[in-house]
Amino acid sequence: MSQRLIYVMDPMCSWCWGFAPVIEQIIQAGEVPVHLVAGGLRAAREPLEASTRDALREHWTAVTQASGQPFTDVDKLPADFCYTTTPACRALVTARGLNGKKVWPLVQAMQSAFYTRAEDITDTSTLVSLAESVGYKAQRFAAAYDAEDSLAGLASDISWVRDLGISGFPTLLAERDGLLALLANGYQPPEAVQGLLGRWLAAGAQQAV
Repeated sequence: MSQRLIYVMDPMCSWCWGFAPVIEQIIQAGEVPVHLVAGGLRAAREPLEASTRDALREHWTAVTQASGQPFTDVDKLPADFCYTTTPACRALVTARGLNGKKVWPLVQAMQSAFYTRAEDITDTSTLVSLAESVGYKAQRFAAAYDAEDSLAGLASDISWVRDLGISGFPTLLAERDGLLALLANGYQPPEAVQGLLGRWLAAGAQQAV
């Protein structure tokens, strides 16, 4: 019997940042492997307008109230900041291809850099620096990030997510022998997710007897 969790997320999705402690708890427990898939939230090409900044501020406040996760001030983002999540998602896919064990640490580093320090994680040099900080070789990561395979891998992730009809992040799926079960679609508190996960794991243990 094979089983794993599939976490569909975007490093620049504020609700995914809110959900990060839940995933961290699951990963640290080590009961089941967690596979990360990049959802591709935004592919914007224009700098943030004032109205969009105001909307972000409201979202970030809501996430803080629901999850307790810290956020910096939206106004600390550069005036010309373009809120495209493609580079961060591409970094996730790149990291997964190089060393799957370090993908989650890199995602955590990207989230923390963006949400608590207002670092521009759409910048390639910033992404390479963050990757190096969690154990990737800078030159190797940069080369893999620039390769066409990383774009193809991201496109494959996004296509898979869309084919399943997933339109909101975070989404947490449980997969056993190719069959998928939904554990969370959108932010859920730890106790809700842990309850569902516990029942799913218990059902798997019974099947294995």
